Amino acid sequence: MNLVTEIREGFGISWDAIRANKLRSVLTTLGIVIGIVTVTLMGTALEGLNQSFMRSISTLGADVFYVSRSSWINENEADWYKSQRRRPIKVADARTLADQLTLSSAIAPMVDWMDRVEFGRRTSTGVTIVGTTDQYLQTSGVTVSEGRFISPADAAGGRPVCVIGTQVATNLFQGESPIGNKVKIGRQTYEVIGVLEKQGTIMGVFSLDNRAIVPLEKFMSTVWNNPDITIQVKARELVQLDDAREELRYAMRRIRHIAPSDPDDFAINQQGQFVDMFHRVAGMIAGVGFFITGLSLFVGGIGIMNIMFVSVAERTREIGIRKAIGAKQRTILLQFLTEAGCICLLGGAIALGIAWPLTLVMQKFLPAQMSVEVAGVALLVSLVTGVVSGFLPAWRAARMNPVDALRSE
Repeated sequence: MNLVTEIREGFGISWDAIRANKLRSVLTTLGIVIGIVTVTLMGTALEGLNQSFMRSISTLGADVFYVSRSSWINENEADWYKSQRRRPIKVADARTLADQLTLSSAIAPMVDWMDRVEFGRRTSTGVTIVGTTDQYLQTSGVTVSEGRFISPADAAGGRPVCVIGTQVATNLFQGESPIGNKVKIGRQTYEVIGVLEKQGTIMGVFSLDNRAIVPLEKFMSTVWNNPDITIQVKARELVQLDDAREELRYAMRRIRHIAPSDPDDFAINQQGQFVDMFHRVAGMIAGVGFFITGLSLFVGGIGIMNIMFVSVAERTREIGIRKAIGAKQRTILLQFLTEAGCICLLGGAIALGIAWPLTLVMQKFLPAQMSVEVAGVALLVSLVTGVVSGFLPAWRAARMNPVDALRSE
């Protein structure tokens, strides 16, 4: 008898044994079901959060540097306070950078402010007002769906024009075209020249569509005449990203007259900082969650092992007969390992049936997503748990002496 035949025969015997003891088999799987449901929900939540985060963070651009006074992520509170005492970054720094950088394709100084935007009697509140230049179109990755973006002439002349996000357009114009209409931002009147394509939110919290973009010169003359700006710098090529970063760093040090022995008094931020932080936090959450899940699976595995020992004891005579007519130790071992694996796979299938509607409920609160990979991992964990838990009982059955087994009543 070859291995394939033994496995097929083992499946048949195992299925017959499970059907003969339906209630016991189902009750045995309860611990496995709880563990696999937990594994599945944890996996779907983490995968959904990861995909949502990556979609959100992609708006920052993998090839864009953000030069500002402070780092986006500080190791401790003292570092943050230290960065707040640094000299502000000025518009003149951005202009000088544009003349010195050779590995960058676009440089956009920008500053933002929170205000309301009004059109007639309609108001859109909590709008992020961004003051910037025409090159922001390249550094930010935004796309205009209607009208046009700020032109170099608009930026240089500080014209009273603006480009609004879809949320602002919906709130103020309710389906009508906003192009050419005049809106009030704070106390100033601006002409709407464009509408941005919908971008959604960052992690479901900060809306990228609730904003209005105005020329930086106009922003400085009406809102904040001496702002602390952030400079967005887009590298020419991803393969030169490290070189572009070093060129930017040395250029900023020259512009700010930093002595060779002194540390930087500015920070160069990148998308990767948030990605690394997210992966660290997600890894810690996953570690704690899977540890708790592992305990549940361990308890379920002990239950499977006990039931398999009972099954071996009940079928001692059957084992003796099979060995007496020529069954090998491997054949008996595979039979009981297959039975344990089938019981756990049954538990895994039941768990997926429970986890699926729970995932749909979770989607109302979290960006959870059950993928084929998560379901496959859940079933694989079930199978491995069954094989590991059933090994000792199966090994005991495989090593039985056929004469002693036949004497068993």
